[in-house]
Amino acid sequence: MSRDAVESLLVEKKHKDLSYKRVLSSMCTYPHEIAAYAHNMFLESNLGDSGLFPGTKEMETELIRMIGALLGRENVYGYLSTGGTESNIQAIRAIRNRRKRAGLREMNIIVPETAHFSFDKIADILCVDVKKATLDDALRVDVNSVEELIDANTICVVGIAGTTEFGQIDPIKELSAITQENDLFLHVDAAFGGFVIPFLAEKDRYQFDFTLDGVSCVSVDPHKMGMSTIPTGCILFRENSYLDELEVSTPYLTTHGQSSLTGTRSGASTAATFAVFKYLGQEGLRAIVTECMRLTRLLVQGAKAKGIRPEIEPVMNVVTLSIDEVDRAAVALKAKGWEVSTTRKPKALRLVIMPHVTEETVKLFLEDLVDVI
Repeated sequence: MSRDAVESLLVEKKHKDLSYKRVLSSMCTYPHEIAAYAHNMFLESNLGDSGLFPGTKEMETELIRMIGALLGRENVYGYLSTGGTESNIQAIRAIRNRRKRAGLREMNIIVPETAHFSFDKIADILCVDVKKATLDDALRVDVNSVEELIDANTICVVGIAGTTEFGQIDPIKELSAITQENDLFLHVDAAFGGFVIPFLAEKDRYQFDFTLDGVSCVSVDPHKMGMSTIPTGCILFRENSYLDELEVSTPYLTTHGQSSLTGTRSGASTAATFAVFKYLGQEGLRAIVTECMRLTRLLVQGAKAKGIRPEIEPVMNVVTLSIDEVDRAAVALKAKGWEVSTTRKPKALRLVIMPHVTEETVKLFLEDLVDVI
């Protein structure tokens, strides 16, 4: 095909994709323009063979320090992953490998019922049993349920800081105490909340990161509220020795070993994250979160004014509305051009107020929501 024909074909396919303009179901958004600029500059960079790309590696090293500092501990160890799924796999794989070397064969981990579906993949890939703890009335993991599920084969407890369905924050402080008492690994899945909670006005109410001594590992996703390009995740360990549990020899590369799950790793997404964090800084990220939370409150207030109650009062920029015949309403909203989703239990309409959402978007959505129900 000619260059013009290929470009025409790409435009045709792009027009079939949805823009984020009326998407209220996704935890991803448009990357910041400086992230897109940096991504394009480092397209050929491969952190899987980082000796060839020392400049890119320097950016990753600094990012680990910057993200660690945001999460309460500058001296942490990890790498930029493809996202929350890879980070969660690697967290559990690290503690599984350590306990396996110690002679344990039958292993289980405890996650909340609201845990991301990546933990179902983990059960299959890593051959560990995944026990699911029940929730309390606020849709956070029930600490008593976690304690009841712990047995001699438990190796890890998982807490969620920003659940995918409800945007709720599990009681990580209490989980930290439990895991310390039982000598267990505590992994905090903060894929969404990691770049929201530190910038909330009420952030002091929520302890979820390395400021808690029991937290062993945290995952965060810059390609969500970090305004970076897809795919960009990050996994951070308190101790460097957990990266050793993941390392394999790479004799024919410029490095002697590799701890990442994927071999080839995009340096472009690392450059994008580095650029946007340097450009925005913490104050820039705070301004984005503040605006998302303002619009979240606007949406909830508008819904309440129409007699529609939230399932829980939003903790972050995730709204769940309690309405009758949720599935029918979701279909009707889709017919009006809106992309929304629903939660499983309790059943509710789920909306994520990302940086692409505007005040005008919120007002238009509320009008269509009232019309639909």
